[in-house]
Amino acid sequence: MFVKTIAAAGIALVLSLAPAAAADKLTVLLDWYVNPDHAPLVIAKEKGLFAAHGLDVELVAPADPSAPPRLVAAGQAEVAVSYQPNLYLAVKEGLPLIRFGTLVSTPLTALVVLKDGPIKSLADLKGKTVGFSVAGLEDALLGTMLADAGLKPSDVTMVNVNFALSPALVSGKVDAVIGAYRNFELTQIRLEGKEGTAFFPEEHGVPVFDELIYITRRDLVADPRLKRFLAAVEDATIYVLNHPDEAWGVFVKANPKLDDELNRTAWTDTLRRFAHAPAALDAGRYARFGEFMKQHGLIHTVEPVATYAPALP
Repeated sequence: MFVKTIAAAGIALVLSLAPAAAADKLTVLLDWYVNPDHAPLVIAKEKGLFAAHGLDVELVAPADPSAPPRLVAAGQAEVAVSYQPNLYLAVKEGLPLIRFGTLVSTPLTALVVLKDGPIKSLADLKGKTVGFSVAGLEDALLGTMLADAGLKPSDVTMVNVNFALSPALVSGKVDAVIGAYRNFELTQIRLEGKEGTAFFPEEHGVPVFDELIYITRRDLVADPRLKRFLAAVEDATIYVLNHPDEAWGVFVKANPKLDDELNRTAWTDTLRRFAHAPAALDAGRYARFGEFMKQHGLIHTVEPVATYAPALP
């Protein structure tokens, strides 16, 4: 018995001295600077949930928000946070990109006006000015919303305000803005001394879509790191939903510059919009939005859903 005990102790000592298995590295490019939209990713990293799934994940905020999909396509990162509508455009351009998970499963973008202004309904936009940041999709969203109110695109004047949506609206440069995020701009407007009203595209003829998704290269579809990544993100999402205050504390400890009223309010407004099951796919949603993109001339052909979002093996 004594010999067996010594042998067992020796084996335990050898195992304790053996190096731990190295975590698999994964680089994730964000769509923008770190903000509450990225809560599950930040929490998964800070709470060790990626590590628990054998991953060493680096989160990288892009210098150019339009660059992440191309960088992933070029093999300079494995994963990017992107937008469902942009995925169709990337496939149209021939980029070998696919969606493999969802971060925010409802639209965030909206048309916003000042609450004390003249616009009480979409029909009141006739003859008014609408600020925008990026042409193309925002034209399609606005055109559909106008049609729902019996108006035409020619009934409004479009003004490019770059990314200064809230300032342009508050200053009176425009009467409305399209492309404002409902979980940020409404609070930003309030902090500037005004109140805003949002009209939601999905309530005015636009098919529902996933605002933020995870994309990767098509040749990585069988990479086992992707399933582990989604498992960690799901664990983090559940933690955020169950313990929002504690999660906020973790989030701002990692990003102290975000500890302000705008981001605290955005945190609360964003929680319910995270995908509870990041790996789940609504194929019908992707097919419908593809048809919407084609109808508005943004793409020429609607590919099978598996082209945009194949199942992970």
